[in-house]
Amino acid sequence: MSQLIRPKGYERLLDTRQTERGIKLIKEFFQQNLSTELRLRRVTAPLFVLKGLGINDDLNGVERPVSFPIKDLDDAQAEVVHSLAKWKRLTLAEYKIEPGYGIYTDMNAIRADEELDNLHSLYVDQWDWEAVITREQRTLAFLKNVVERIYAAIRRTEYLTCETYPQLRPFLPEKIAFIHSEMLLKMYPDLTPKEREDEICKKYGAVFVIGIGGKLSNGEKHDGRAPDYDDWTTETEDGLKGLNGDILIWYPVLERSFELSSMGIRVDKESLLRQLKLEGKEDREQLYFHQKLLKDELPLSIGGGIGQSRLCMVLLHKAHIGEIQASIWPDDMRRECKALGMPLI
Repeated sequence: MSQLIRPKGYERLLDTRQTERGIKLIKEFFQQNLSTELRLRRVTAPLFVLKGLGINDDLNGVERPVSFPIKDLDDAQAEVVHSLAKWKRLTLAEYKIEPGYGIYTDMNAIRADEELDNLHSLYVDQWDWEAVITREQRTLAFLKNVVERIYAAIRRTEYLTCETYPQLRPFLPEKIAFIHSEMLLKMYPDLTPKEREDEICKKYGAVFVIGIGGKLSNGEKHDGRAPDYDDWTTETEDGLKGLNGDILIWYPVLERSFELSSMGIRVDKESLLRQLKLEGKEDREQLYFHQKLLKDELPLSIGGGIGQSRLCMVLLHKAHIGEIQASIWPDDMRRECKALGMPLI
């Protein structure tokens, strides 16, 4: 319960019926905008994949995937996905998607090791997307352009939501700012990474923090990233490292920064080998996904995940993600949330 944020004077602005209709409105409108903006076609995605192929997302490398034996495959182990970062790239190759086009899908996952609070649930739902790019597009400038287009789709969705429910007032700024995690460290050297994000989001309203996964000048990481999907070690045109990052906003309901998306340009052969070595994960080079990449059988790509329940939570001005999605919560959290005016589904 120590993780629960208790916003003072919180009052939900939409009742249960309005909330459910609002969720439908946001999900339908945003995914169509995302698809149009980035030229993505919808594909069907798996809930689980076979263990040992290197396809599942390893997140920070410590989270345990939910697994189960498959009777008809001699009890081979399947894992519920953490995300579809690697599966999407395999699918781009399988579908022979051309540069400038891509795919998106509804990703549903179970993260059993998540610490439950207002933003984190055992159940994760995202729009996972991936697009094919050229070698020349593996630049910071291209990454920023894609971020701005995604943010524009988010703001259009905010506008529609507030037009539909006038009691909701728009709060997202017109522009999203960009800052590298190393510069953020220099600005706030005495703060933790989370506190730095709070300060920069409070200042700009919406920020893309660049370069997440590698060690900063203080020897620490801003946040963890698996070494085999985002490229966080390539030096960019500004002399800093990293072609990935997070879209963060300042969320006034909870008075804190709020992550909506993690995304980036994906590893090529060189950065994959470099990052596996840095993390001491060279043994992964023999896995199915990694072999496909090392043999040039996968396209260069950019991709990410955008939280569905998180976006709905923000645009409907909710204080707890459990007001948006059905999940499992501790009984004492349910009781306290109800008393605070934020009943959980």
